[in-house]
Amino acid sequence: MKALAARRHHRLAPVVLLLLALLVTGGVYAALAPTEAQAETVSTEDIETGKKLFQANCATCHGPNAEGAEGVPSLVGVGAAAVDFQVSTGRMPMQANGPQAMAKPPQFDAEATAALATYVSSLGPGPAIPTEEQVDAELGDAANGGALFRTNCAMCHNAIGAGGALSEGKYAPALFQVSERNIYQAMQTGPQSMPVFNDANITPDEKRDIIAFLVEQRDGSAGGASLGSLGPVSEGVWTWVVGLGLLIGAAVWIGAKSS
Repeated sequence: MKALAARRHHRLAPVVLLLLALLVTGGVYAALAPTEAQAETVSTEDIETGKKLFQANCATCHGPNAEGAEGVPSLVGVGAAAVDFQVSTGRMPMQANGPQAMAKPPQFDAEATAALATYVSSLGPGPAIPTEEQVDAELGDAANGGALFRTNCAMCHNAIGAGGALSEGKYAPALFQVSERNIYQAMQTGPQSMPVFNDANITPDEKRDIIAFLVEQRDGSAGGASLGSLGPVSEGVWTWVVGLGLLIGAAVWIGAKSS
């Protein structure tokens, strides 16, 4: 008993206990903490297929190792989501240099696009392609999504996603025809002039809420003429001009008749 008590009061006992506590804490955290999915498990064959496609179609601008060049961004660490967005919307490969890569019919099918995304994601960790559940508008809260959209997106994309002009020949595209997956990926990766909304800025559930709001705007159930969906200011001005014009005209007509 005396020997055990002596060990308990040894001058190194606190250090040993601290190390054990840190070891247990680290083990528990590693076992329970959520991990961010960066990419699905893929085979070497998928990566090699994507690399061949990249070398043949993308390396001229982005470099043989996707390291980028002057005026061309590096693709190391952009993740599969960025590649899937750019390629599936036809923005890449670009047809010509310009202020902004324009959406057009894609040059690669879904299989080739997936291979390119797999290869680029193997170069460094980045946002993964969202799952079907993450982009399912039926699971989102459109009301909350509308509030989030008006706070974070409406200044460029218009109050209901109709798009709008930006500076230096750039523009925020209309979102009525954009797929739910691509909307989510745009928020993840921040293409063109768009900022990146990572999960700390807008959570995955909130991204899905925004998608639900945008999908709700497509059915045209609000009623009345959309007037191009230009937003409350321009639509309000139109209402004032037409409404006041009619009132003034009616007042003049009544005055003329009474005299």
